[in-house]
Amino acid sequence: MTGPSPRLDPAAFTDYGPWPAPRPHTAPELARLLALVEDRGVRGGSVALGHGRDAASRAAAAAFADAWQERGGQLTAVVDWPEDAASWLRQARRLTDPQPDAWVVAAAPVGWVQLSRRLRHSTDWDPRRTFGFAATGDTRLVTAAGPGVLDGMRGATPAGRVWTVVRGWVVESAEA
Repeated sequence: MTGPSPRLDPAAFTDYGPWPAPRPHTAPELARLLALVEDRGVRGGSVALGHGRDAASRAAAAAFADAWQERGGQLTAVVDWPEDAASWLRQARRLTDPQPDAWVVAAAPVGWVQLSRRLRHSTDWDPRRTFGFAATGDTRLVTAAGPGVLDGMRGATPAGRVWTVVRGWVVESAEA
């Protein structure tokens, strides 16, 4: 599956920016994210948790990890990544090699765009089994990642609503 790097030139992101830094997660966001993962049938199952290195993403990932393990769930991997790297291949393999039931992501948009492209290009990662905090649910991010890279990914807004990537768009549900 490995081929040429799917890395985007950082200059390409200026067309979509400026990119805001992730904000601290909220209690409704975390609760909805946990429910989404459990509703997919992963209750008590294995999750690979990925996060950026900014403070908000690290805190969100730690909160998810604590809550998931308190519910009896397992973490197969906890992987962080930089906003800029040569290829993100090592991080992509660490997230997918344990073959988890689902993936959960807390990250700034630019780093997640790059890693998601690497995951899609070089591993068996499935965005339909991937759930994200609010910062990963931005249509500009989905567009930058490219066609089909994130289709099916779901996540939670700060208010606890659900967003889903559908044919290159982030669609938010009315439910809270």
